[in-house]
Amino acid sequence: MSVVSQVILNADDELRYPSSGELSTMRSFFQTGEQRIRIVTTLSENERKIVEESSKQLWRKRPDFIAPGGNAYGQRQRALCLRDYGWYLRLITYGVLCGSKEPIESIGLIGVREMYNSLGVPVPGMVEAVRCLKNASLALLSEEDASEAAPYFDYIIQSMS
Repeated sequence: MSVVSQVILNADDELRYPSSGELSTMRSFFQTGEQRIRIVTTLSENERKIVEESSKQLWRKRPDFIAPGGNAYGQRQRALCLRDYGWYLRLITYGVLCGSKEPIESIGLIGVREMYNSLGVPVPGMVEAVRCLKNASLALLSEEDASEAAPYFDYIIQSMS
């Protein structure tokens, strides 16, 4: 949920106007809007490049994943892994766009550990995959934009660890 939505809902729940502190939070949110849109645009326009680079990084670090018997062995399994990379990148853009980690939590992290365990996918491998996704993504951003986007990747990494 965006900062604006949260401020409105909180004020309405308490039958009051937004406080000056809440309005300051909203002002800050609006002032960083251009940066957030720039980050999301860069990540979404470069999804294929980011997914390819992050998968190369992961396969170099963990060649056992793509070796016979590995979870990403074979074209179908590898395609599923790459699909998940794109999905996590999309979650990141949702969080950056609204300036909150809430959509990452509500859309993508609830039950993720259980899902991967039930599928026999090693969660530490997915954590490493998100680290590679982070590295490939931040390499395309300016230093300022990378420092704004990094916490969203870290949130997923910490939540899955």
